[in-house]
Amino acid sequence: MGATHEVFNQSTPLAGLNLLRANRPLRDALALHAPGLDLARLDALGSEAGSAAMQAEARLANAHPPQLHTHDRVGRRLDEVEFHPAYHALMARALGHGLHGTPWVGGAGSHVERAAAFMLYTEAEPSVLCPVSMSYAVTPALRAHPALHAAWGPKLASRAYDGRFLPFEHKSAVTMGMGMTEKQGGSDVRANTTRAVFAETDAWGRRHLVTGHKWFFSAPMCDAFLILAQSAAGLSCYFLPRWLPEGGRNAIALQRLKHKLGNHANASAEVEFDGAAAWLVGEEGRGVPQILAMGALTRLDCALGTAGLMRQALSLALHHTAQRRAFGKPLIEQPLMKSVLADLALESEAATALALRLAVAVDRTEHGNDAHDSGHANDGHEARHTDDGHEARHVDDGHEAVMRRLLTPVAKFWICKRGSAYAQEAMECLGGNGYVESEGEGEGVMARIYREMPVNSIWEGAGNIMALDLLRALRGADVAPALEHEWRSARGANAAFDRAADALLRRIDGVTDEGQARGLARELALLLQAGLLQAQAPAAVFDAFCDSRLAGAADVFGLLPARHDPAALIARAMPLETA
Repeated sequence: MGATHEVFNQSTPLAGLNLLRANRPLRDALALHAPGLDLARLDALGSEAGSAAMQAEARLANAHPPQLHTHDRVGRRLDEVEFHPAYHALMARALGHGLHGTPWVGGAGSHVERAAAFMLYTEAEPSVLCPVSMSYAVTPALRAHPALHAAWGPKLASRAYDGRFLPFEHKSAVTMGMGMTEKQGGSDVRANTTRAVFAETDAWGRRHLVTGHKWFFSAPMCDAFLILAQSAAGLSCYFLPRWLPEGGRNAIALQRLKHKLGNHANASAEVEFDGAAAWLVGEEGRGVPQILAMGALTRLDCALGTAGLMRQALSLALHHTAQRRAFGKPLIEQPLMKSVLADLALESEAATALALRLAVAVDRTEHGNDAHDSGHANDGHEARHTDDGHEARHVDDGHEAVMRRLLTPVAKFWICKRGSAYAQEAMECLGGNGYVESEGEGEGVMARIYREMPVNSIWEGAGNIMALDLLRALRGADVAPALEHEWRSARGANAAFDRAADALLRRIDGVTDEGQARGLARELALLLQAGLLQAQAPAAVFDAFCDSRLAGAADVFGLLPARHDPAALIARAMPLETA
C-alpha cells in the first residue's frame, strides 16, 4: 500500500535522560534535608533509569506477565512462577542500587538516599518494586526474632540478586513478601480464619503448622513471608519460608495468580496452606502491631512510588507538549495548557517533598543523633557544638517520632489519593497518544502509569484506613507543638497559610469524629506540603501552592489564580538535565 501522508508533528521518545539531573525539585529537597549526601550513586541510577535499555526491560516485563506453573508434566506440585528475563534484569538493577534492605546496614542518611532512589527507579518501572519494598520493610519486624534476623538479615541486604527458586542458604540474596488479606476480612485482619498450631521448638524458635488461605499473597516467588494467623493466644505474626530448613518445599499451594488492572510485571497470588511450617515472630497474640512495623514502611514506599510516577507523568506531558503544535504554536504555549502543566508541576513537587520528608523522619528515628551530618537546622534540629568547635546538628528524637507517626498515614492517604486524578490529567495532555498502547519500544508508558496509580492507594491500607490511623496518631502527645515546629519557617510568609494552620490546630485538639478524618488528612497534608515548599523552593512556587490549595480548593487541575506566572513553574519542572 502506498504512503498517503507523511507522519509529522509527533513528539520524540523521552529516553536517554538522567532522571536525577532533570529533576530540580528532588535535588532541592535533598539539598534541604541531606546537604552532605554524596549524590554519585543517585546520579548513576538517574542515568540508568532514564535509559532506553531500561525502558525496553520495563515494557517487556509488563507485556509478558508472570506465569504460574502449579504442577509438572507428571502431576507433581510445583507451585512456581515463571518470569520474563526482563523482570529478573529489573530486579537485579533494583537490588544492585540498594532499594531493598541495605539502609538497615548503612549509616545516617541511608533511608533518605534509598527513598530518592526509589522515586527515580519508579519513574522507569514500578511494579517490580513490590517485593523490593517488602524486603526493605521487613527488617524492623524481624528484629523481634534474633535467630531469624541473624540467618536472613545479611541476605536481605545483599546487592547480588538471585532469582533462582532454591533454599535460602544456597542463594546470594533473598527477598520477602507478606500475606495478611483473606476473603472474609479484607482490611479487617482480625477476622482472619487461618490457624496456627504449635508443633515444636527448634533452632529458629517456636515452629507452628499453619492451615488456611490468603486471598492476596504479594510476590509469591519471594523466599519467605510474614503472615498473620490465629493461634491459641489470638492473631499472631509468623515467618513462613518457601523451603523448609531441613530441606523440601513448604506446604504452600499457589492456587492462581491475580489478573490486576495494573502492576502487570509483578505476581500476586491466592494461596492455600496445608500444615505449612511457620515460626512465631514477636509475642503470640500480638500479630497486628508486629506486622504493622513492616506495613508502616511499605506505606512510605506507596507514597514514594506515587510521587515517582507523578514526576514521570509530568515529564512525559511536558516533553510532548513542548514538541506538539496546535493552532499555530506549541501546545506548551497555549494559555489553558500552560495553566494545567504549571498546576501539575506544583502537585508533583509537593508530593516529592512530602514523601521525602517522611523518609527523613524514618532515617532520623532509626539513626537518632547519628543523623546530624545529613540533617537540616530548619527541620527538627537544634544547633550544638562538638569538642573541636564545629557546629553539628542535634536531632530532636521526640519531634521526629511524632512526625513519623503523623506523616505515614497523611502521606500515604493524600499523595496516593491524588495519583489517579493526576495521571488522568497528564494523560489528557497527550490526548489519544496518551491513552493508546500500541506495540513497540517505549509505547504506552502514560497508560501504564495510569493503570499503576490506584494500587498504591489500595495496598497497605486504603484511604479510610489511613484516615483512621491519623486519628489514632492525633491522640498522641505534643502533636500541635510538633506541627508548629515543623512549619514555623512558613509562618508569616503567606496569609492563606497562616489562616489554614490556625484553623487546623484548633480542630485537631481532641478530635474523635471519624467522619471528618479524611478532611483532616487533606488539610494536614496540604499544610505540610506548603511548609516544605517554603523551605526548598522559590517563593513563587510556595505562593502559587498556597493560593491554589489553601486559599482556594480547586477540584480540577489548571485553575491557578491569574496573578501567578505559569511559565516560571513550568521552567522549574522541565525534564532537562542540569549540573
